[in-house]
Amino acid sequence: MKQEANYFAELCRAMEWLAEDKSVIFIGQGVGASGTSMTDTFRNIPERKRLEFPVAEDFQMGFATGMSLGGLLPICIFPRWDFLLLAANQLVLHLDRLPLFSDYNPKVIIRVAVPHTKPLNAGPQHDDDFTEAFRLMLRTVDVVTLDTANAIVPAYQSALYSSRSTLLVEYTGLYGVIPSNVKVETERV
Repeated sequence: MKQEANYFAELCRAMEWLAEDKSVIFIGQGVGASGTSMTDTFRNIPERKRLEFPVAEDFQMGFATGMSLGGLLPICIFPRWDFLLLAANQLVLHLDRLPLFSDYNPKVIIRVAVPHTKPLNAGPQHDDDFTEAFRLMLRTVDVVTLDTANAIVPAYQSALYSSRSTLLVEYTGLYGVIPSNVKVETERV
């Protein structure tokens, strides 16, 4: 029986593998500065391949689409679904629909996470999973859930080689590590 890989380690490995492609650039919150559960997955990515974005989700997705049309392959990072929800205009009406009404086929790899509610629950504005809703809305963007560690690298490889944009959904509860920027209080015995 094959042993399950470590989820977080496989995310790091996938990001490092993607970074080897000359056209790839990582953009989003927590790619250049700490602050999200995804931040540590970029620790081995050269700074020149990372572009930190402010909290401007709609602009970020539109920027990624434009970068794609310019020949780059953005890996567009949204630490939680609630942030990506703010970029739905650009994702659904532009990135997804552009191939349907023009000769343009922008390609973006989008990374989003379903948050875990322990040891810290960020509350109802940050604990949602909109995977199924986006599957229903998107026509040309593939939606892939990363339910196991062994699925991560093959899913990112498939996304890189696909002619379509891909939205990859992670589960921070499977990361198996607490990011270095999160302090956890323990009870004294």
